[in-house]
Amino acid sequence: MKTTINLGGGNFTTAVFAVTVFAATLFFTDCTVPRVPEEQPLPEAEKPQTVSVTFIAAGDNLIHDIIYNRARIKAGEDTFNLDPGYDFIRPIIKKADIAFVNQETVLGGRQFGHSGYPVFNTPQDAGLGLINAGFNVINQASNHTMDRGEGAVYGTMDFWESKNIMYLGIFRSEEKRKTEKLIMEKNGIKAGFLSYTYGLNGFSLPRDKPWLVGLIDKETMAREIDELRPLCDLLVVSMHWGSEFRHTVNQTQKQLAALMAEHKVDVIIGHHPHVTGPVEVISRPDGGMLTVYYSLGDFLSHTQADETPDTMTGALAYMTVTKTFTSDQSSCTVTTAGVIPTVCHYTTQRTEPFVVYPLWDYTDELAAKHIKKNITVKYLNNVARNIFGSRIIEKEYYGN
Repeated sequence: MKTTINLGGGNFTTAVFAVTVFAATLFFTDCTVPRVPEEQPLPEAEKPQTVSVTFIAAGDNLIHDIIYNRARIKAGEDTFNLDPGYDFIRPIIKKADIAFVNQETVLGGRQFGHSGYPVFNTPQDAGLGLINAGFNVINQASNHTMDRGEGAVYGTMDFWESKNIMYLGIFRSEEKRKTEKLIMEKNGIKAGFLSYTYGLNGFSLPRDKPWLVGLIDKETMAREIDELRPLCDLLVVSMHWGSEFRHTVNQTQKQLAALMAEHKVDVIIGHHPHVTGPVEVISRPDGGMLTVYYSLGDFLSHTQADETPDTMTGALAYMTVTKTFTSDQSSCTVTTAGVIPTVCHYTTQRTEPFVVYPLWDYTDELAAKHIKKNITVKYLNNVARNIFGSRIIEKEYYGN
């Protein structure tokens, strides 16, 4: 027997009614509850990439007349070969992407007459020695820059430009100083350079060329640093400063270092004292770090100081610089700030050249032949340890 329901005169079976209710339920449910879209995977965060360069810097390449006379190729002729002076240091320099040296004296050319202390004009063949050793950034702003006048400064620029070598601290024109930025790019890292000296040994700049040499002046430095900073990843400033024959840092150096930290400099390469000075890492106001090599001492030199044999011990600054970047941002840091101590070796024999050794290759047998009789390997190592401590890089680490 079927059950019937009267709905206003129409008779439906219970089965038909049930189907109708179910269909309506589905219809209204679908209309009132929003559908949840399928979950889409989030885009992967961009992975930072890194590139790096190695950066080496040497101190005062101060070519006294005794050095180039021992390097003279033929008696009576002004041709010289200084390559042997760098034979033992060349493998270290060649491995670096960027290799800086302070060429303390001008390379004006034969027309100004070659001369040594106290008013220098070094044979341009000495510049060839530096190029062949592997140096590709040459500083020329020092207290000896004006020794032979503006003509020798222009002659020095002519020489480096003829060899396509970057030089710092001297300028061909006011316009070039304002507009040309000294930037070297290696492995995707742009390294920018500036250079300044404390003075000119009493010589003056030409009245119509006050821009010829980079002199330490806070206002000028701040402006030039700020102009270069946005254009490079690593900003390096060469500073000819400090107290001669003193390992310590003076108050002026500290003030200038603080100024450069404020203006976001990354590295200061110091020279002039003829002895080595400490390395310091200073926190910058912007959160970055400033690495300061206060003095790298002498490189190839005949500096004589009766009060100390420490002028024979120089140093190579050794840095690794790493840039971390994505498509929209980057940062550059000095990840290693080490030191490779060096020794300038020479004897009483006039036929033997002046030679720079890494301290790790210097021996007691060589020290016994050095013209300074109070030099020993132990003494030189102690000097280096006292100044640089744990920053000294051993031969095994460098892989030389």
